[in-house]
Amino acid sequence: MSPRRSYDQYCSAARALDAVGDRWTLLIVRELLAGPRRYTDLHADLPGVSTDVLASRLKDMEREGLTTRRRLPPPGAAYVYELTARGRGLLPVLEALGAWGAGELGERRPTDAVRAHWFALPLLRALREAGATEGVVEVRLEEGVFHLYADAAADSVADSVEGPVYGDGPAPGEPDARLVLDAVTCAALGRGETGLREAVRDGRVQVTGDGTAAKALREG
Repeated sequence: MSPRRSYDQYCSAARALDAVGDRWTLLIVRELLAGPRRYTDLHADLPGVSTDVLASRLKDMEREGLTTRRRLPPPGAAYVYELTARGRGLLPVLEALGAWGAGELGERRPTDAVRAHWFALPLLRALREAGATEGVVEVRLEEGVFHLYADAAADSVADSVEGPVYGDGPAPGEPDARLVLDAVTCAALGRGETGLREAVRDGRVQVTGDGTAAKALREG
């Protein structure tokens, strides 16, 4: 294991970067906000990372107390990585970083990889701003389907959030709200160019469902 790197500065920002400042670390956190994941799943959803770098980052993150590794019981019998409470506490950091960088998205480049669930955190913030912070919200894009736990939108300003923030694929069971939209609208929501309720009124987001979240998004 490589020695712990440090800026050796008595500064909270420097101390934080000692733990999460390496390339790929925060993106691994983004993936693990979906809950426990296998190494192969992480590698598949982090295009561009080498196997050596991913393995090294996961070891560093475990050493820093951000993640743990455990073996699934049979018949799975595979190892999964998951965030600790300290790791989950990075949710508001990632949300703020995503909001700061949203203006850099622009038009998608030919070389840009995309996964539908990469829009989860901007949409989580949009749900909070719309007051839709209860239930499970399923999101359907051309790029794929994922679901959000809307109550995490209410809790993400806390030190940590218990349980997954989002999940890949359809919602388990009938969702409280189902959103159908495109990546362009997701990017506009992330940049703050429109709000979720406004996008619903304009027909850029289709909402179905009878849950509290769906009703909140159709208000106004």
